[in-house]
This record gives sequence, structure tokens and C-alpha cells, in this order.
Amino acid sequence: MDTLLRYYKLSFGFTLVCLGLAAWYGWSSTGTIGGTLSLLWIVIVLSVLEISLSFDNAVVNASVLKDMSEVWQKRFLTWGIAFAVFGMRVVFPLAIVAIAAGLGPMETINLSLNEPEEYERIVSSAHVGIAGFGGAFLAMVGLKFFFDLEKDIHWIGWIEAQLSKFAALPALEIALLLLVMWGISGLLDDADALTFLVAGILGLVTFIAVEGVNTILELKEEAAKLQGAVVRGGLGGFLYLNVLDASFSFDGVIGAFALSNNMIVIALGLSIGAMFVRSMTIHLVKQGTLAQYRFLEHGAFWAIIVLGGIMLFSAKFHIPETITGLIGAVLIGLSLWWSVRHNRKEFNAQPSSPQSD
Repeated sequence: MDTLLRYYKLSFGFTLVCLGLAAWYGWSSTGTIGGTLSLLWIVIVLSVLEISLSFDNAVVNASVLKDMSEVWQKRFLTWGIAFAVFGMRVVFPLAIVAIAAGLGPMETINLSLNEPEEYERIVSSAHVGIAGFGGAFLAMVGLKFFFDLEKDIHWIGWIEAQLSKFAALPALEIALLLLVMWGISGLLDDADALTFLVAGILGLVTFIAVEGVNTILELKEEAAKLQGAVVRGGLGGFLYLNVLDASFSFDGVIGAFALSNNMIVIALGLSIGAMFVRSMTIHLVKQGTLAQYRFLEHGAFWAIIVLGGIMLFSAKFHIPETITGLIGAVLIGLSLWWSVRHNRKEFNAQPSSPQSD
């Protein structure tokens, strides 16, 4: 129990602070115990939803983080949380409204606090662009995992083995994504189609840019190792993880308006969830869970591909977040069960050790 608390004590402390702020804000804005409790309940529900829908995020984060030095792992948990909490849960929605409505920073903050319905409408109106950017980035993350010539462990073998072979064709996954985006854009009106395609291409370019930075930094680290230098790097992975986190949070921020259109309430609830996702990531890395359950990564990356696809199609069709989360949970649950079954088969196949006289 003490070991478990070591990973999550920062998240529990952060949760208490956020709930305290929520209680203070609820009492200040409503002046009633009932109103305060209602606001607190929404914050708690938002945080639970964010945690439950983001387990695949934690697994994928762990797959990247396990190859980073301990210094950068700690930086991801501390520095990175500022970007995840403040950047994506507060600044990002405000920036959307400011750009869409042509408002200044203070006017946007005033709108979010005093006219929450209009603030929600403007944020929701930007969904097509968000769906294009976030869907393209996440789809590329998932496809890159399976389009890998060196990949020799397959969960859904009849699909994954073929995808691994096709990785010999350069940039095939990019071509597939562009075709899907083009097909979806044909379902939209002209203005939305242009917005969707531009945002999707920017998401694709962002993925390529982050991958490029990561590759350059890895090459520099390898060169330093060959010269005998001690390398404690991880900047490329750190950047990649934060962009990945941002893409995961897009639909969560938009979906949160189903429960509340108050910017402060949404920010507090989603921030608690974001903090626990980071703690879960560190827990998975330190416990070596990915190594123990060999197909768990596969389930998470399939969930990411599904999430990316759902985000892309959400530009035209409304898909409830509960369905997205349920599909992700089923895929990860199946991959975990398959991993346990594989471990049991391997254990049973081992020759029993001779008994001593």
C-alpha cells in the first residue's frame, strides 16, 4: 500500500487542493451549501471521467517514458503537468474563443466567466478543426506503432503481421490517413471541409516535426555515447509526450461541456484527471507492467487508432464520449486478458524442476 501511495500521493494532494478551490468558488458564486455541493459533484464526475477515458493515454505514455532517463521521467510528471493542466485545460479553450470571436485575452476571460453559454457555443463551433488536428495526430501515433518492420510481437496477428510487412513501403500510413481525411471532407460542406483538411494536415505536420526533433536528439545522444559521454537525455520524448497528451485532451475538453459550461469547473475537474494520468504513467513504468503484459501496449495503440478515427469522423457525426471510452476500455481489457493467458501458457509449458530427495 505504501508503494502504491508513493506514485499517487502528489495526485491526491493536487486533488485536495482542486476540491478546496472548487468549494471556495462554489460558495463564492452561489452562496448556498446546495450550490456548492452540486459544483463539487460536477468537478468529481469530470475528474473520474477523465481518468477512466485516459487509461490508454497512460499506457502509451509509459511505452515512451520507459526509454527516458529518470530525470526526464520526473520532469514529465512535474513540468509537463503545467502544460497539461494550465495549457490544455485553461489556455487552449480560451485561445479558441479569442481567435474565433476576435477578442482580446481579458475579454475572453470575462466572456467565459460571465457568459458561459456563449463561451461554450464558440468553443463547440471550433470542433471541426479540433477533430481534424487531434484525429490526424492520434491516428499517426497508432499507425506508426504497427507500421514497423522490426516489430516481431503481434497481438492480432493476421492484421498486425501484414501491417508490419507493409511498413517496407515508405510513408504508406501517411497516404492512408490522407485518403481517409479526403473521404471525410467530402461529407462536409465546403467551408468545414477546408477547415478540416487544413487542420488535419497541420496535425500530420506536427507529428512529423515532433518525430523529426526526437530522431535528431536521439542521433546526438548516440554520438555522445560513442564518445564516452554520459547521456541523460529525453527532451525529444518529453516534447512528444506533451503533444500526445494535448491531442488526447481535445475531445475531453469539448465533451466536458455536456456537464458544465463553466470554465473554472471544467478546468478543475479535468486537471485532477490529467494529474492522475501522469501518476498512472509513472506507476506503469516503475512496476514494469508493460514488460509483464506483452500485449497491453498493442491494446492501447489500437485504442488510439480507434480514438483518432472517431475524432476524425466526429467532424460530421456526433459520437458520445462514453462510446469512445467503452471501446478503448474493451480493447485494453482484451489485450490484458490475452497477456495473462499468454503468461499462463508459458508458465505451464516450462518443464517442472526435479524434486530433491
